[in-house]
Amino acid sequence: MVEAQTWATRRMSNPRIMDGSTVSTTSSDQVLDIPATPPGDLRNNAYSTAGSYFSPNILTAGIIASWYLSNIGVLLLNKYLLSYYGYRYPIFLTMLHMISCACYSYVAIKFLRLVPLQHISSRKQFMKIFALSAIFCFSVVCGNTSLRYLPVSFNQAIGATTPFFTAIFAFLITCKKESVEVYCALLPVVFGIVLASNSEPLFHLFGFLVCVGSTAGRALKIRGSRDFVNIRS
Repeated sequence: MVEAQTWATRRMSNPRIMDGSTVSTTSSDQVLDIPATPPGDLRNNAYSTAGSYFSPNILTAGIIASWYLSNIGVLLLNKYLLSYYGYRYPIFLTMLHMISCACYSYVAIKFLRLVPLQHISSRKQFMKIFALSAIFCFSVVCGNTSLRYLPVSFNQAIGATTPFFTAIFAFLITCKKESVEVYCALLPVVFGIVLASNSEPLFHLFGFLVCVGSTAGRALKIRGSRDFVNIRS
């Protein structure tokens, strides 16, 4: 159990809300092993230096643009290495990606102080983070492997079905049913991928299955990051 923190806990995580009123819980029912979300003023302080040179809108646009460019660049570079250059080790390539992400994240948190440093506070929390990390690594490995067999455009088209798998995992994990409108909106996406798969000249069955596995893993990570942290012992 984690000691009381000064930051407010995440919404709907603890304490439990019943009949519109807050009900105090015993120590055995509390779920406080999640690092609290830093308040807005503390998060904004991390951008005070950059904000002195750029307006918040320009800074936000720059961050979003850099995110898109870095993702597109990594995707095209992976495609070049795995398909055209003939690199045959997608798992090792994924390991390099993960090590690079860990190093850059450490520099951004420890030295640049872009976001507050948060510590793992319990073994239970560590296991949840480890599970999400394993799912994410599985998704990245499958995505890199699929690039050996599928075009980038088809790979990204399959990735567009992530909301469909997210809705499925939401039902399987939390038994939460989306509205009929949501399911109806997801059907054209699924049918579009079926049609694209039928007409794709460079279709490869193994690459398609691995890419679907990558998309499902990505959706499970998204769903798990919302729900796993709230699962009681």
